[in-house]
Amino acid sequence: MTDPNATPPALSLRDFMPYSLAVTSNQVSRLVARAYQDRFGLTIWEWRVIALLGEAEPMTAQSLSDIAAMDKVSVSRAVKALVDRGLVDRAERKADRRSRDLRLTAAGHQIYREITPVALGAEADLLTGLDEAEIAVLAVVLDKLRHRAAELLSAPTPD
Repeated sequence: MTDPNATPPALSLRDFMPYSLAVTSNQVSRLVARAYQDRFGLTIWEWRVIALLGEAEPMTAQSLSDIAAMDKVSVSRAVKALVDRGLVDRAERKADRRSRDLRLTAAGHQIYREITPVALGAEADLLTGLDEAEIAVLAVVLDKLRHRAAELLSAPTPD
């Protein structure tokens, strides 16, 4: 049993890895968004939906949410905005009429083709200063952290 009078361990938020990852993720997302928001008028969430559908379609909103670890409300808003702009189509699924398949329209594919080099350029700018070995290690570490977080999230919560 834990002593309620015990001094809690010291926590420096700046040195707390989950905080550092969150701040880094937010900064990187804003950096990449700056490269396409003005030119294409897309939010970060809308760009992510277009990018995922550009890689593999059709996809349901639930699949988008699961793959990108985006909350359902953000996905729903992004999809609605993209449908309203004529960039994404929704079609009833034959297997499950309660959900909809999402696909890029011709205009959505055009934006995907135009925005991809812009996003890749922003990524290249970000990675300038890291050598190939550092980039490879970073990719491996991020992948391991992502898998471990998913593993812990799927484990039963202790009572």
